[in-house]
Amino acid sequence: MIEVTTKADRAKFYSSSEWKQLRKEVLERDHYECLWCKEEGKVTTVNDSILEVDHIKELEYHPEFATDIDNLRTLCKECHNKRHSRMNYRGTERKKKFDDEWW
Repeated sequence: MIEVTTKADRAKFYSSSEWKQLRKEVLERDHYECLWCKEEGKVTTVNDSILEVDHIKELEYHPEFATDIDNLRTLCKECHNKRHSRMNYRGTERKKKFDDEWW
């Protein structure tokens, strides 16, 4: 089994030639399209966004599925951020700095 308990271990895994080859295979399999966007009827490709390969069962908690191609999917950066509840995705409503009422 692949060692991924620490952040350094995961960084080593993601920089490995095995991961780079597997990532390429997943992107090709998914036709370089975000699968979540596709489910919503949108097309998001490598021309529109950064595409990332996501572990469905998270690497940190399920290292046994680290290289299982059936546990991997292509997501755009925005969807990948949503999936991990990161707040820097475009789907969030940004507050206006000022509006007409402020004055």
